[in-house]
Amino acid sequence: MSSTVTATRESRHGSSAAPGLRVIRRDGSVAEFNVEKIVVAIGKAFLAVEGDSASQSNRIHERSRELAAGIEEIFHRRLAGQGTVHIEDIQDQVELALMRSGEHRVARAYVLYREEHARQRQARTPDEPHPSLSVTYADGERRPLDLGRLRALVRQACEGLEDVDGESLLDETLRNLYDGIPERELSTALIMTARSRIEKSPDYSPLTARLLMDPIRREALRVLGLAEQASHEDMVELYPRALSAAIEFGIRHERLNPALAEFDLDALGQALQPTRDAAFSFLGLQTLYDRYFLHHDEQRFELPQVFFMRVAMGLALQEDKPTERAIEFYELLSSFDYMASTPTLFNSGTLHSQLSSCYLTTVPDDLEGIYGALRDNAMLSKWAGGLGNDWTPVRSLGAHIKGTNGRSQGIVPFLKVVNDTAVAVNQGGKRKGAVCAYLESWHLDIEEFIELRKNTGDDRRRTHDMNTANWIPDLFMERVFDEREWTLFSPSDVPDLHDLYGQAFRERYEHYEQLAESGEIENYKRVPARDLWRRMLSMLFETGHPWITFKDACNLRSPQQHAGVVHSSNLCTEITLNTSDDEIAVCNLGSINLVQHLDDQGLDTEKLARTVKTAVRMLDNVIDINYYAVPGAKRSNARHRPIGLGLMGFQDALHKRKLAYASEEAVQFADEVMEHISYHAIGASSDLAAERGTYESYAGSLWDQGILPIDSIENLRDARPEGYLEVDTSASLDWTPVREKLRRQGMRNSNVMAIAPTATIANIVGVSASIEPTYQNLFVKSNLSGEFTIVNPWLVRALKERGLWDEVMVNDLKYYDGSVAPIDRIPDDLKAQYATAFEVEPRWLVEAAARRQKWLDQAQSLNLYIAEPDGRKLDVTYRMAWLRGLKTTYYLRSQGATQAEKSTMHDGALNAVSSQPQACAIDDPDCEACQ
Repeated sequence: MSSTVTATRESRHGSSAAPGLRVIRRDGSVAEFNVEKIVVAIGKAFLAVEGDSASQSNRIHERSRELAAGIEEIFHRRLAGQGTVHIEDIQDQVELALMRSGEHRVARAYVLYREEHARQRQARTPDEPHPSLSVTYADGERRPLDLGRLRALVRQACEGLEDVDGESLLDETLRNLYDGIPERELSTALIMTARSRIEKSPDYSPLTARLLMDPIRREALRVLGLAEQASHEDMVELYPRALSAAIEFGIRHERLNPALAEFDLDALGQALQPTRDAAFSFLGLQTLYDRYFLHHDEQRFELPQVFFMRVAMGLALQEDKPTERAIEFYELLSSFDYMASTPTLFNSGTLHSQLSSCYLTTVPDDLEGIYGALRDNAMLSKWAGGLGNDWTPVRSLGAHIKGTNGRSQGIVPFLKVVNDTAVAVNQGGKRKGAVCAYLESWHLDIEEFIELRKNTGDDRRRTHDMNTANWIPDLFMERVFDEREWTLFSPSDVPDLHDLYGQAFRERYEHYEQLAESGEIENYKRVPARDLWRRMLSMLFETGHPWITFKDACNLRSPQQHAGVVHSSNLCTEITLNTSDDEIAVCNLGSINLVQHLDDQGLDTEKLARTVKTAVRMLDNVIDINYYAVPGAKRSNARHRPIGLGLMGFQDALHKRKLAYASEEAVQFADEVMEHISYHAIGASSDLAAERGTYESYAGSLWDQGILPIDSIENLRDARPEGYLEVDTSASLDWTPVREKLRRQGMRNSNVMAIAPTATIANIVGVSASIEPTYQNLFVKSNLSGEFTIVNPWLVRALKERGLWDEVMVNDLKYYDGSVAPIDRIPDDLKAQYATAFEVEPRWLVEAAARRQKWLDQAQSLNLYIAEPDGRKLDVTYRMAWLRGLKTTYYLRSQGATQAEKSTMHDGALNAVSSQPQACAIDDPDCEACQ
């Protein structure tokens, strides 16, 4: 057997190294797996027992090679030929191999050899009590500060990072300590010293995160009763035990689903990758700790890799081979190739597995229905769902109420209650409740609706905490262009308009205008369409609301036209699903980390295909595992099974490819990326249909008719007058295989793609949010976890390559609010590549979004940045968005007209880093309502 295995290995690799397998050394560094080193180690153990005689030499060599080959085969099987293995795991396998082969004396010699080397390592880093400082531990005992451990902690945190200085970091920390400092404050002092240096070098961000891991490990391991403290090296042994202990602890304290105990926890524990703890940025790890790790009595009992495995297990609960699938899902999450949405991360594997991101409801025109919708809002918000409410059916102010023979107060008083409900139900203290109300532009209350967020006027008719959006028919936009009048109606007089779009809406709307002209409809109002449009844009600039979204593009390109009407989008404007009185649309979100799918040649399409396939499976699983707070949501999700696969890190990908956001190359890259994601996502859903069956309402859908998202553009073109749609419809891939697959297998999911804001999950994995341009290259980000200095690592790297990164450059970036444009010594090509959001003309954002939109069956959260907005700029930008076929837009960002005066005096003013503006759907800069 040994010769066969060895021959197989040598023919496979041609050398003793094993490509794909890597070894984690004790110091945290990584090297190629080399079987010859195992041969040598085993040989030394034999020699220690049998002596170094020539007669034994050949036998020892052959025996050592045979055992080493078997060990190598074990790791190839376990890791499928790729991955990392710790040196301690290899040595454990050597012991087992020697014991199983009957070489007990040699095995004992090998154990003694390991123990002796462990003692030698310990001797090299002895306890080093500080001569004057002591630490107060949790039990009240004071002991001398262990300088040896502190030095080792800093040294490990610095490994693999170039531009950091561990010695000066430790010295500065020691200067800030005092005798008797509590153990927790000791960790905090070290972390605070490191984080203060992030603005000087981005490498201090992962360094700070690694230092933060020490108190995180200490807390969780103590809660689980595994250890008082642990180093990074110790976690190789402790992590498998921590997983089993955390699952048992969580089940015992009713935080986790008892079904998790049915997994093969030993296999899952061995699959954990401790080295991935070192991949976090400080912001990412702090965010996980503050808001995602499970806790009991305010004590966290999860560690990062346990957290990712818990999420993976929760998503694999109903798989045929749950342990194998959990490992597959864990690999995707913990490698940062893909990240599930915030509700999924919060609740997967728990007793209340509300994993869905977005809920869309239609509010009926009766009192019972209205308050039923308010109750649904509260119940859905409780479990971390973002809400989109369609209020168009509710009759307007002054409309007749038949039951009481009175007059309606319109939608505004009810929206005030919606606003207060969102504030009251704060999702268990994890984040604010979040809701967006949508209203069609022909509703008689539209003029009051667009002023809901104003800070002046009657406060009883204002909603300061919720979001609003205009739901605009194409006919209105045509009249804006043509400078014609627009008629406002109460839906109680024109009830069918709510469910019509395209040519059917046009004909019916014009019919109602004729009835109003003839006096058959009395409750209406005529306004110049352009005046209403200008008021919409004016309020958008003044208050950030209502957002601009387009009804016809959402409906005419919806795959589910046969099943109902899309009446609104969601909280973040990327979801476009049909709703009704008895169905609440639900979407389940997750995002691909784009920068992880680039190589030196560009987009790594093979890796992207693998990621998309697993991600679509995870998202589809959410539908069956999900906890539904209201029946309408469960009914809808079971029938249509929509998911929303998106992306994040687009700006990072541009930086990696050295492309400016404001360029044709970037627009083309956006097109290429989205086409590949669309290609593989549709194919993956179709493959799931072959395995699990098509979704219930598949028959009659656009998918069933063989119409893909790229084809549905023609529906929109046919419905608009000539000249009102300007969309690039080119493709680079051969879509024939996907079309044939659809014809044979159908689709598992009614919708498969949507690009969400990804603010929080992008923080976790350390990339730019969604499709956003760089806000600033140096700024302070404020969120529920505190304030974090963010410096663009790509810019720093580029400046270092040209010898331009120094203390002066740091101060220049502060002075110019993170902009490189005014800094003379920065070359023009870098100024273009690192232009900030307000320095990129908004047309480039719209053009890139249009290229993505043609491949999407849903929409995208598209923020627009205009440095100095005026009426003309806003008008041109939003008209362009409509002409390019966009379905929705999100926030309008604008800069203040003035900036604080800059000072060159040494009074600290120059050291102030500007803060990111509030930029999300819940008045928090960290918009996580969807992700």
